[in-house]
Amino acid sequence: MADAPTHADVKDMNFETALQQLESIVDQLERGDVPLDKSIEIYERGEALRNRCDELLKAAEAKIEKIKLTREGKPAGTEPLDG
Repeated sequence: MADAPTHADVKDMNFETALQQLESIVDQLERGDVPLDKSIEIYERGEALRNRCDELLKAAEAKIEKIKLTREGKPAGTEPLDG
């Protein structure tokens, strides 16, 4: 039996590319016209893509800061955004 694919290329994808490929996989699976063995293969790739998107979203979330305002409503710096 062949080793399962590692989907190593996914780890270098940006969010937009990973999401586009994930959407394509969802479309293929929803159509239901993909043979079972191919469905399993693309589902596994979809899982890797979903994990990559989640990883990138969490990284972006960690970088988001909220702006602190003075009593007069003027910007006074930033602080981490506490979910």
